[in-house]
Amino acid sequence: MIAFLRNLLLEDFWLKLFSLALAALIWFTVSFVSQKGVRTDTRVFSSLPVRVLSAADDVRNFKVSPDAVEITVQGDLEILQNLQSKDIRAMVDLTGVAAAHELRKRVEVAVPAGVAYLRVAPAEVQVVFPPDR
Repeated sequence: MIAFLRNLLLEDFWLKLFSLALAALIWFTVSFVSQKGVRTDTRVFSSLPVRVLSAADDVRNFKVSPDAVEITVQGDLEILQNLQSKDIRAMVDLTGVAAAHELRKRVEVAVPAGVAYLRVAPAEVQVVFPPDR
């Protein structure tokens, strides 16, 4: 048993020591870079209009209720300071929907790179179809 442990530790000792030092160096580098002081913050955008996305040949005039949402985003402090409400899109995808009486659809949010959306309120909107003529 002792011979096995001695062989396990001392065989290729310098290679094992080099591997341990390299692993420690990589670990310190990654931990240093990940804690590099990126300051993040959150920001709330209120009364953003909900856009309706439908097929190109669908000319009906859909309406959504409510027609505006509140979106909370998170990102780098510098990016958020320059972010404007026109850079954020809230939309409801109605492609492939022929007709329905009561339809609730989830609001999809598109934000620029470097920004993540945390919450949208309300998360769903009711779609009002125009009356048939």
